[in-house]
Amino acid sequence: MKIEQNKVVAVAYHLTVEGKTVDKSPEGQPLEYIHGTHMMIAGFEKGLEGHEPGDKFDIVVSPEEGYGTYNPQLRFDIPKSSFEVGGVLREDLLRIGTVVPMFNSTGHVVQGTVAEVKDASVTMDFNHQLAGKTLNFAVEVVSVRDATQKELDEGLHGEYLPVEDEEDHCCHGKGDCHKGGCEKEGGCKDNK
Repeated sequence: MKIEQNKVVAVAYHLTVEGKTVDKSPEGQPLEYIHGTHMMIAGFEKGLEGHEPGDKFDIVVSPEEGYGTYNPQLRFDIPKSSFEVGGVLREDLLRIGTVVPMFNSTGHVVQGTVAEVKDASVTMDFNHQLAGKTLNFAVEVVSVRDATQKELDEGLHGEYLPVEDEEDHCCHGKGDCHKGGCEKEGGCKDNK
């Protein structure tokens, strides 16, 4: 069976960037996903399209089809006081390269990387750590099968199911709440 839209795909992979291993699937534990549902970066899915179990090959993904080009406007100086908990500065977070979850201006959690620590501020980089990088995947297709209707509705690992405590984000990938596209019964609280 070939890899195409709505197939459950299992692949073993080894990702290198600039000659260094960045990620790989654990031995005997391939990555599984539903093809064509935008759960993987575009270039990775594009490179897998049409392959079958047993195929071993390389995929080179450009920044544009990976994690995007590097955007210098996503670097910000944040006051050191933002890293205080109970009035105590969290020095353990203030190491270059540390990834810190932070709230953006709309209240969503975003991952920032400590880029520089200054006397009164910290430079945080909110680009994905692989933004601007060419990704080199060595892959082996382990299996391909049809997704069940339940998997298409709920996600392979339940990722499309509603989250109980997210009142204002009811769509969970099924539509755009703020444009009236929510498929959840009763719609979003924002649309009432």
